[in-house]
Amino acid sequence: MAAAQIYNMLTNYKGKVTVKIDGIAASAASVIAMAGDTVLVSPVSMLMIHNPATIAWGDHAEMQKAIDMLSEVKESIINAYVLKTGLSRPKLSHLMDAETWMDANKAVELGFADEIMTRAKAEPEKEQEEGEGDTDGEEEEKKFPPAPSSMLFSRRAANNALLNKLAAKYGGEKPKADIQAQAKIPAADTETGRSVDALMERLNLLKR
Repeated sequence: MAAAQIYNMLTNYKGKVTVKIDGIAASAASVIAMAGDTVLVSPVSMLMIHNPATIAWGDHAEMQKAIDMLSEVKESIINAYVLKTGLSRPKLSHLMDAETWMDANKAVELGFADEIMTRAKAEPEKEQEEGEGDTDGEEEEKKFPPAPSSMLFSRRAANNALLNKLAAKYGGEKPKADIQAQAKIPAADTETGRSVDALMERLNLLKR
């Protein structure tokens, strides 16, 4: 009865009524949905119709009264379905007897809904504006290119690493030819016969 009252209030509304089924409209809720001038269903929503039910107590006469009451309620529900879907009463009665569940496509196919809600697409103008913004970002990247995260090279560090290895391996004085060949020390320095320790002290002074 509450669903019937809500249905009547919506149908008597002077403006346009749009019903959106975003989850499930089952049983009495399916009757309320029929009051919409436009019924929209989500692609993942469901709609279900079935026969009305009740609880009765008493003798056979009372049971018959309950049966007659349920028959009239069913006819009143079919009235709402017929106005929206245009299906025949026998067809709708059969669907209710079977407790029919409908996905979005089936609801639109049978006329219980008008359209399936779709996601809004990005407008071309906005995409163009975003593209312009991306161009600015590219210009910034050209000005300040990001440094590789997995690679780092320093000529001074390479030279220091080489000298450290030489000092660790040979300890004291290194032959002039080997120092000149491996450390690439200028010939003017090699002629003085400097030791590796002296070269290390000099490099430390340069670092400071």
